[in-house]
Amino acid sequence: MCERIHKGMQVGVLAYAGDEPIGWCSIGPRPTFPRLRTTTVSGAADPDDSSVWSLTCFFVPRRLRKCGLATRLLQAAIDHARMQGAAAVEAYPVDPDSPGYRFGGFRPMFLAAGFRELGRLGKRRYVARLELSNSQAAT
Repeated sequence: MCERIHKGMQVGVLAYAGDEPIGWCSIGPRPTFPRLRTTTVSGAADPDDSSVWSLTCFFVPRRLRKCGLATRLLQAAIDHARMQGAAAVEAYPVDPDSPGYRFGGFRPMFLAAGFRELGRLGKRRYVARLELSNSQAAT
């Protein structure tokens, strides 16, 4: 992560309460996530397509969960990607009752934000995409 930051790569968005950082969402151009280079889902982004940004994880402290912070981080990440010229955002959520990999967010949150499912990534993860219109104003 430090190497990516030092290279000036996009790494995510932060949520603050006053001066205190209270949440994080990892988002950046898909090619900056080496582990996604092996993703083989029909309709998923070309691993080298930097116009598609990948949203890979969230961090929300336990004390602030179930308060809507992840949804607000998701919207901020979408807005950030749009402002940086992204054509689409891909995400890799799981079902709420999934026993692991919960840091990628939950499928219903992404569907409510307008993402469409492209397929599955393994047994638990979905691949979801939101096409962006760069002419839309951030909300």
